[in-house]
Amino acid sequence: MSTLTLNVNGRAHTVDVEPATPLLYVLGDDLALNGPKFGCGLGQCGACTVIVRGRAVRSCVTPVGTIGGAEVTTLEGLGTIERPHPIQQAFIDEQAAQCGFCLNGVILTAKAFLDQNPTPSDAQLTQALATTLCRCFAHTRMLRAIKRYAGLRAPQKQASVEPASGSAERGRV
Repeated sequence: MSTLTLNVNGRAHTVDVEPATPLLYVLGDDLALNGPKFGCGLGQCGACTVIVRGRAVRSCVTPVGTIGGAEVTTLEGLGTIERPHPIQQAFIDEQAAQCGFCLNGVILTAKAFLDQNPTPSDAQLTQALATTLCRCFAHTRMLRAIKRYAGLRAPQKQASVEPASGSAERGRV
């Protein structure tokens, strides 16, 4: 056993575990975080996704010893029930959940992707989410929620418009 300090959701936690222990087990068993789920145990379904160093990471296949001092963000670290993160609120607004098992992976994968690529094409967004499995057919609503969140984050473009009358007015494009 080794004593490791993890920075999870903005708080330092000291745990006594084997460095080869999957991060998922430490998050659930030692830190009582329920966002990341055990799905396939092979890193293929996305239910266990967390964000580490700005990237979506499969915690079921990530040894806790490889995390070092990096910030780990779980679904619980985004927002609260009283104040959901804007991406969580978009999922609520679009009713983008059915059973909810995959939501952790979908939300965190989408957030990490949009943090790197704030204005993706539909094809890029679909590709980014291709590795998160959902069997309850809420994909259309999930994509609407993700696009809603992306739209909230997109900078509003301003351009000068010169009307025919010659007066200088500002217009939104």
